[in-house]
Amino acid sequence: MRTSFVRRPVVIVGLAVVAIVAAAGLYWFQPWKLWVDETVREELPAASPAAPASPAAPDGSPAPADTAAPAAPEVLATGSFISHEHATTGSVKILRLEDGSRTLRIENLDTSSGPDLRVWLTDAPVKEGRDGWHVFDDGEYVSLGKLKGNKGDQNYALPADADLNRLTSVSIWCDRFDVSFGAAELEKAAA
Repeated sequence: MRTSFVRRPVVIVGLAVVAIVAAAGLYWFQPWKLWVDETVREELPAASPAAPASPAAPDGSPAPADTAAPAAPEVLATGSFISHEHATTGSVKILRLEDGSRTLRIENLDTSSGPDLRVWLTDAPVKEGRDGWHVFDDGEYVSLGKLKGNKGDQNYALPADADLNRLTSVSIWCDRFDVSFGAAELEKAAA
């Protein structure tokens, strides 16, 4: 009888420990995100709106426009994603808008979802294979925020002081596990 009394608390404590470890593991790894996709379809960043049309001339003909149509964004740099921890495809562009602000545009992104994914602009070289998985937090980087979705097209505003001469790559970075899902080397656009 004494043996069953001793076993019961041990079993209860053991089950409680297993439950706590399982809950912590689910929270930390979030395995369901491997099967859940979030698609984002943001439009290209808009230039300043056009000025209203001028009124018609007295004879009824349209008056000449005072302003030209807004300029298309200027492409400053481009790149294509390579896979690291997870298969990742798509392309990136850094655009200068008509107002002088800069935006990182990700197009046709396709990667896995994961916990705490960020978009980083970094000074690290993009390396193929496992050699490239962990290099992006070794040097300088600027976090542009959480990844909006693991698929589609999305825009991220660049800080005004981001130096594109030093920050030459983009990483989809898993901040929870300190690993790159995929990265793109930025090449300056021809002038």
